[in-house]
Amino acid sequence: MDTADSFQVVCLDTSHYDEIMALWRRAGLHIRPEGRDSVEAFTRQMRTGVQTPIGLRAGALLVAVALATHDSRKGWINRLAVDPDYRRRGLATRLIGLCEAHFQAQGIDIWAALIEEWNQASLALFHSAGYALTNDITYASKRSHAGV
Repeated sequence: MDTADSFQVVCLDTSHYDEIMALWRRAGLHIRPEGRDSVEAFTRQMRTGVQTPIGLRAGALLVAVALATHDSRKGWINRLAVDPDYRRRGLATRLIGLCEAHFQAQGIDIWAALIEEWNQASLALFHSAGYALTNDITYASKRSHAGV
C-alpha cells in the first residue's frame, strides 16, 4: 500500500473544477452546484486570491483535495475530501500539513476548520493533527440567496 508521501502534490486551479467536483461526489461531500460550489462561485473565489485548492494524485487520478482559504489573519481548511478507495493512508493528515505550510508561507499562523458535530472522523482527524476542539462556539450564518 502506498504511503501519503508517495502521492504527487498538485496545486489546482479553475481548470480542475470538474475533477474536484467529481472527487467531492465520490467522497460524499454535500455539494451545492447551483450555489457556493458552482463553477462561477469557484472561479470568483479563485480570482480573489484567497482560495488555493491543494490536491494529491495517484497517477492521473485526483484522490484528495482541500481548499486552503484565508481572511488575511486566519487560515481555513475547507472541503477536505479523500476518495473512499484511498482512505486510511494518511492523505488527509498530509493535506492538513500542506495547508498549514501554505498559510505559514503567507505569514498566517492561526489555522482553523469548521467541522460538523456529527462528523466524528473529521473531528478525530483534526484533533490528532493538534487542533483544539471546542464546543463553546456557535456557528451563525446568513445567506443573501437561498441555496448558496
